[in-house]
Amino acid sequence: MESTDASTLAATVLGRFAAAIEHAPRPFVLGISGLQGSGKSTLAAALIEAAHQRGWGAVAMSLDDVYLTRAEREALAVEVHPLLRTRGVPGTHDLALLGSTLSALEKASPERPVPIPRFDKGHDDRYEEAQWPTIAEPPRLVVLEGWCLGVEPAGPDELAEPVNALERGEDADGRWRRWVDARLSGYRSLWERLDALVVLQAPSWDVVAAWRDEAERPLRERGEPRAMDDLELSRFLQHYERISRRALRSLEAKADVVLRLDEHRRACRR
Repeated sequence: MESTDASTLAATVLGRFAAAIEHAPRPFVLGISGLQGSGKSTLAAALIEAAHQRGWGAVAMSLDDVYLTRAEREALAVEVHPLLRTRGVPGTHDLALLGSTLSALEKASPERPVPIPRFDKGHDDRYEEAQWPTIAEPPRLVVLEGWCLGVEPAGPDELAEPVNALERGEDADGRWRRWVDARLSGYRSLWERLDALVVLQAPSWDVVAAWRDEAERPLRERGEPRAMDDLELSRFLQHYERISRRALRSLEAKADVVLRLDEHRRACRR
């Protein structure tokens, strides 16, 4: 998503919810749900800038910033399933940390500033809390973005058959996907904290995979050690394919605003 496009969309979205945000008794939590590479962080940044232009305090948060630590995911990999070493799927987020942060923002003050969690993807671990930014007064707007924001569990019938090579080869008995789906039920209390939901609707799963490859390509060209080759990226994305396809099918119906994206991430509002 281009920054100019995001700025225009942000102004439109804030206009839609301005009255509710102005009169909310606590920080208004605006969710942005979109699959990998759809432009969530770009839109979130534009929303924060648009809020500041209105004179509102605002902060952006991401599900990506409350991943469990590497040590915690390593423990899950040993105790539950090896696939849980990889961050991202439901069950690999610290929902208690996110929930307590949202609650604390309602009472933020210079005497009790609220640390906002941040995750270092390069090192696959959470930054030390001393490195987290802090908020010293209750914001009028909280923008919370995430790839699976708002998605509901599937239930056992939908989980029976594997959807890709990763599930066939590394989760043949379905234990990992059943565990992940069961954890997703626990995210409902977080979804209920959203005052409104904006969905960035991708054209298809194949386009999402292409967007993620675009993001990885510069890392490969620079010779970054953490860059994934084609096979590694394909395997990585398969961790999220099942829930991503469910999001594409289901989220439009529960969104307050749907921004339909074309393959170039250009958006039109519905």
